[in-house]
Amino acid sequence: MTPRFKTKYREEIIAQLKEEFNYSNIMMVPKLEKIVVSQGIGAAVADKKLVDQAIAEMTMITGQKAVATKSKKDVSNFKLRKGMPIGARVTLRGDQMYEFLDRLVSASLPRIRDFQGIKASGFDGRGNYTFGVTEQIIFPEIDIDKVNRISGMDITFVTSAPTDKEAKALLTAFGLPFKK
Repeated sequence: MTPRFKTKYREEIIAQLKEEFNYSNIMMVPKLEKIVVSQGIGAAVADKKLVDQAIAEMTMITGQKAVATKSKKDVSNFKLRKGMPIGARVTLRGDQMYEFLDRLVSASLPRIRDFQGIKASGFDGRGNYTFGVTEQIIFPEIDIDKVNRISGMDITFVTSAPTDKEAKALLTAFGLPFKK
């Protein structure tokens, strides 16, 4: 069974973007290459179990095993040593990427309190987009009663688009609600 958003991309979005940007070939139409979900846990220096909890939560949210991110250098002011686990991340590709995007747009983003849309200022100039979520409890997979501490995460969309304008058109076609 193919994910709903993958079918939507093939049947609707390619034709829409090809017409909008006058691409001569459908291979020029930008596509979503991967979604990276990452979480930094500053308090993990004192409590190692926080990283394990973050990995478990992120695995439930994305449906793919998360990995711990380790510090790259020593920072004495933060009592941080090189190689200590200080976060978690998941890279989604293929069908799992489309499934996660579907759940994010249809179930998670509408659960944010006072939600007006996501800011369009998260583009990096190369067609990639990053935005932050302040609470992991917006995802329906998370049981609020079992959460020890509320923490946020960053979600990065890596596209093959050469410009931010094309990437924004692609993400808008997928249904990401940008602020007007």
